[in-house]
Amino acid sequence: MRRRDFFRVLGGAAAMGPFAVQAQVPRVGYLGYSSPGLEQELLTEFQKGLGEIGYVEGKNVAIEYRSEGRLERLPELAAELVALNVDVIVTLATPGALAADRVTNTIPIVVAAMADPARDGLVASLARPGGNITGSTFLGPELIPKRLELLKRVVPGASRVAVFWHPGVYSKQTMQEMVSKTEEAARALRIQLQFLGARNPSDFDPAFSALSREHAEALLVFPSPMLYLEYRRIVDLVTQNRVPAMCPWREAVDAGGLMSYGASIHDLMRHAAVDLMRHAAVQVGKILKGANPAELPIEQPTKFELVINLKAANALGLSISRDLILTSDDVIE
Repeated sequence: MRRRDFFRVLGGAAAMGPFAVQAQVPRVGYLGYSSPGLEQELLTEFQKGLGEIGYVEGKNVAIEYRSEGRLERLPELAAELVALNVDVIVTLATPGALAADRVTNTIPIVVAAMADPARDGLVASLARPGGNITGSTFLGPELIPKRLELLKRVVPGASRVAVFWHPGVYSKQTMQEMVSKTEEAARALRIQLQFLGARNPSDFDPAFSALSREHAEALLVFPSPMLYLEYRRIVDLVTQNRVPAMCPWREAVDAGGLMSYGASIHDLMRHAAVDLMRHAAVQVGKILKGANPAELPIEQPTKFELVINLKAANALGLSISRDLILTSDDVIE
């Protein structure tokens, strides 16, 4: 979805003219990158979060939208928002944060769900970011061993597990840690790993052909914004290949996938909106109430959901233990 030339200021703001808007209504730059359907879902959650704290688009806040399905276009779109002199930029995940960070070190940037912002060089530390970036982290590398352990419990006989990942999406250090933690967990579980890389959606079919050719008995999906945005297609592919899969996002399970463990991206998106207007430094000619992003701690999720789809398990001929069902946060039947 492309909104490069989409400039929207609704309600009374339009009548006041652009200079009056800048003087009286804070402007948020929304840097998105997804399909139209999913983008609208995320925008809905973001707007709900703003509404919860009294900010309504077209009434007392204006939003500048820039969105493009290709990650390589993010730096150009971020530069457009900076050129518009928006008061704050909000984006979904690490790639958007990296793109915005390249073009501004003064405009506050709020990120809904970063993997590891300290290792990726976006902040000095989670407690004291020290720059213009704040937001939330979904604890990328730390949760992967748990996901592999849970997958093994559902498919106890699996000795070969494919790992579907997006090479290079995060910093080299973060990617290395994701791989090393997975390999360490696999050794403990006596699992052989098969890494299947996908840098864009055109790589999906070859990756799943390799999965089938090498007879992987289960699939672990690594966190990645691009893979998340394509979670419906991933569910279709694992269903077609009849392979049990563990995903980082419950949205994949809602769409028919087997299981997930992690934080809800929608919840993080809403939380980012609250954090945006309650705490970030928003400048509208003069500083609108807010704080210095350098001093706002990066927030971490406090709840991780284990979600299981029993219908998908039955279709795969899997028997989910009663203990695992009782410990899960949600069971889809």
